[in-house]
Amino acid sequence: MKALVLDFDGVLADSAPECFEVALRTYGDLCPGERLHRFERETLFREFIALLPLGNRAEDFGVALAAIDAGVRPVDQRAYDAFFAARAAGWLDAFHRRFYEHRAALAASDPARWRALTPPYTAFVSILRRHAGRVPFAIATAKDRGSVRTLLAGWGVDDLFPEALVLDKETGRNKAEHLERLQERLALPFAELTFVDDKVSHLDTVSPLGVICALAAWGYNGPREQRLARAHGHLVCSLADVEGQIFRAAVDPGRD
Repeated sequence: MKALVLDFDGVLADSAPECFEVALRTYGDLCPGERLHRFERETLFREFIALLPLGNRAEDFGVALAAIDAGVRPVDQRAYDAFFAARAAGWLDAFHRRFYEHRAALAASDPARWRALTPPYTAFVSILRRHAGRVPFAIATAKDRGSVRTLLAGWGVDDLFPEALVLDKETGRNKAEHLERLQERLALPFAELTFVDDKVSHLDTVSPLGVICALAAWGYNGPREQRLARAHGHLVCSLADVEGQIFRAAVDPGRD
């Protein structure tokens, strides 16, 4: 490994509480007849996070809530993708746009609360700090750049990620586009990049490039995703072993 590329939500940030709150506001706007109120909030949150590993972008939060609202429980990626494909493209676009409007409004009106809803995975951030300078760190995320930079600064680690190596949702719809762009900027072979994400579907998209792929098992994926990741040849890392698995092969550019 000569560069480490990280997803943001679910790898660096425990963003599920913030995504859930913003998604509920957005869904209520677009689906005024929704019946999610019949769920206790804790139960609804559990249902929501169970579907998080199957999604990709902001509109997937709306699809997850729509599935719960309709009483549909996709059991795997194929079932989820079929439910997603049945949603109207206009509705998906509207949810994506309105989600970011609500996020910006929350961050502007109550920035302290907004930041508190997206805490870092402190143990992993500490590992990165210990290894700062050994290899470049990059971010490939479906989140917006402004939120990423604000949160990194609040955690005191924005210096770890050069501006040119933070690629957000505007880069493309899938992580292969992010990795292709980063490979060009880093001028390294794909085989020397390690990519950590919390979703198997993202790792599957990127792995044909030749990138080393690792599933972050400290987020909201469960045994289903971890078994699938192993079956597809990806590393599966917990907070207890990620340092050994990821950094043991890192090359220190300052040494022979």
